[in-house]
Amino acid sequence: MSKQDYYDTLHVGRDASLDEIKKSYRKLAMKYHPDQNQGDKKAEQRFKEINEAYDILKDDEKRGAYNQFGHAAFEEGMGGVHRGATGFADVFDDLFGEFMGGGGGTRRRTAETRGSDLRYNLEVSLADAFGGKKVQVKVPTSVGCESCSGTGSAGGAQPSTCPTCSGRGKVRAQQGFFTIERTCPTCSGLGHVITDPCRACSGSGRVHREKTLAVNIPKGVEDSTRIRLSGEGEAGVRGGPPGDLYIFVSVAPHDIFQRESANIFCRVPIPMTTAALGGNIEVPTVDGGRAKVTIPSGCQSARQFRLRGKGMPVLQGQGRGDMYIQTSVETPVNLSKRQRELLQEFDQSGSAKTNPESEGFFTKVKELWEDLKD
Repeated sequence: MSKQDYYDTLHVGRDASLDEIKKSYRKLAMKYHPDQNQGDKKAEQRFKEINEAYDILKDDEKRGAYNQFGHAAFEEGMGGVHRGATGFADVFDDLFGEFMGGGGGTRRRTAETRGSDLRYNLEVSLADAFGGKKVQVKVPTSVGCESCSGTGSAGGAQPSTCPTCSGRGKVRAQQGFFTIERTCPTCSGLGHVITDPCRACSGSGRVHREKTLAVNIPKGVEDSTRIRLSGEGEAGVRGGPPGDLYIFVSVAPHDIFQRESANIFCRVPIPMTTAALGGNIEVPTVDGGRAKVTIPSGCQSARQFRLRGKGMPVLQGQGRGDMYIQTSVETPVNLSKRQRELLQEFDQSGSAKTNPESEGFFTKVKELWEDLKD
């Protein structure tokens, strides 16, 4: 019995486009699918014929051969390759491959696997974060094997196509009507095998080394800033592309300064006499200089003074942040006898005007106690 014309099987003309062929195939495949026609042998046979026709017409080379020689192009003894009925997984790989992250067609893994990304934690001082710096880091990593030029084969020879899967990386087994696809056990899904592994790298195409790299720390770098060095991660397997190196920067705590973004804060203790009488003090700045701050008379603890433009450089921006001086009035300790006498005289001569805050507070406390008695 002669086979039906493939174009007639799919209900399309000989000049039909690939999209038209796919559309018609999808419609017919769903109609005659065995799950929709359980026990119907005619539907099962029709489904096989539809799959076989689509497997030929979806491929430009096969379609061209079919257009020229007909069914004889795929029969043994006629210069073609004999093929039985195509498995359902073959054609649906092509139709719905895009939903699985590919562009259609049967996909396979490549022997060239991208190297892993690496992380390196780098701590810098606040001074280095202020001025920026070029630092050298040593990163333990994998680099391409020089003995085999990264191929994994002795002498740099290219790996051979896996004889089990013919380079697909997968093998198929027929179980009844369905085709089961599994990772090739010979090449572990790579599609290639190495018959003579390189002794230096044992066939992986890479060796472990410590690599020294120069890293530019930008001015104003902040805590937890991530710097990406493209292609400086681990070398790929068997000549595959390298991964990336990520430098995670942390800024070490400073003894005097505290930082918030581009602003700098500094707590400055001042003598009680300076706070009471006023005066000038010199404070350090983050750039290594000095700044003069005028303390007004009667200055209290926690008062802030703003020094514009004395903070950190703005990361990837212009200018600098500000510096904030916060006063902390220090109570005298280890008093001499004469100092104690003078403070006692000062206390006795004091009035509500001298200590208005404390006087006001204790006046409110006294009123509270009197209200509780009533």
